[in-house]
Amino acid sequence: MAPSYQYWHPEMETLSRPELEAHQLRQLKRMVSNASRTEFYRPRLLEAGIRGEADIRSLADLKRLPFTTKHDLRASFPYGMLCIPLEEVIRLHASSGTTGTPTTIYFNREDIRRWTGFVARSIYSTGCNKTDVFQNMITYGLFTGGLGFHAGGEEVGMLVIPSGSGNTTRQFKFMQDFGTTVVHATPSFLLHVEAKMREEGVNRESIRLKRAFAGAEPYSEDTRRRIEELLRIDVYNSYGLSEMNGPGVAFECQAKNGLHIWEDGYIAEIVHPETLEPVRDGEVGELVLTILCREAMPLLRYRTRDLSAFYTEPCPCGRTHRRLRRITGRTDDMLIINGVNLFPSQIEEVIMAVKEVGNNYLIVVEKEGVLDRLTIKIEVGPTIFMDDTRPLNALRERIRKTLQAAITINARVELLEPGSLPVSEGKATRVLDSRPRDV
Repeated sequence: MAPSYQYWHPEMETLSRPELEAHQLRQLKRMVSNASRTEFYRPRLLEAGIRGEADIRSLADLKRLPFTTKHDLRASFPYGMLCIPLEEVIRLHASSGTTGTPTTIYFNREDIRRWTGFVARSIYSTGCNKTDVFQNMITYGLFTGGLGFHAGGEEVGMLVIPSGSGNTTRQFKFMQDFGTTVVHATPSFLLHVEAKMREEGVNRESIRLKRAFAGAEPYSEDTRRRIEELLRIDVYNSYGLSEMNGPGVAFECQAKNGLHIWEDGYIAEIVHPETLEPVRDGEVGELVLTILCREAMPLLRYRTRDLSAFYTEPCPCGRTHRRLRRITGRTDDMLIINGVNLFPSQIEEVIMAVKEVGNNYLIVVEKEGVLDRLTIKIEVGPTIFMDDTRPLNALRERIRKTLQAAITINARVELLEPGSLPVSEGKATRVLDSRPRDV
């Protein structure tokens, strides 16, 4: 039976395309006006011949605006992109990178209200309502996923359990005690939860779980199917990034047919990662976002580094906001192995389609002489006996050949006992690249 689609903000979610673009243009003008008051954007906009909102006459003028990168955020730290007085700022979120300089985002009270509305809309679009019990199994604090989903769940009216990440045994206890029906976690932690349930003998019938929101790390459709089959739940793909407030940028509805990007809050472009020119609709490229729903800190044409594509056909749910395909990886996640370009998601897609393997794996890249060596370490499932060499060798060879057909690289495959690889309570570490950085 087809789901009965529900809308949090029906007037906005079903706007006609001309009405939606008119709204975007009004908001874009405001964002450009705000940006022109910041220390960072003022000189860049003037260089582009833009003095204020009067120079933005149509959405086509978006291409005149400068791109913004994570490097720009760090270079303008701490207040170079702030466009309101500091005393009007009520919260900041931050994420640190390899340089140690955080990328910091600021909010005023109205920004928090708007952000909460987009997260609530996202949650509600999956069929949730105030009768649900929502367990937020994600890191709280400076990471946006904790407080963002928490506030959105409360806005919907759900009972929210701020359990945070980790301590899997306590997570089970909460689920059983309070009748949790919805959880939010990384896909890798959801797989870990299922494995620990089996290990600790937790009866699935003692848990009322129906849905999960998975995000914060790229994952394949095979991983989604595995989680759904193992836990007997519906898994919804979510997309957000701290630079664009956090969760609530794009979300799957009950149709599970791509992520609706909430275009009343964001303008999305997909460009070629090298030329920065627009790609054709349906073609994969780098997602570029301009925020329309934050007053404290504008961000224009932010290069997310995430790879996706637009769906071209309408969604059966009736929403008019365009949809993104699943994020397949990041431009800076791409591995080059002996001259072959490879994304970790390509390997995951092969692994998770093999029913005999477990839920954890690690991609190891090393240098052997002048060549790169790719090794895939995979935990086997509970039905495989490690001391039975013939079926083990046959499984290893089957995986190796399937991988070679998919990625054109002859990788080593190591099969490991369950629990051999470390488990992450946050974003999973899937790649260990020990090659010298100057190679």
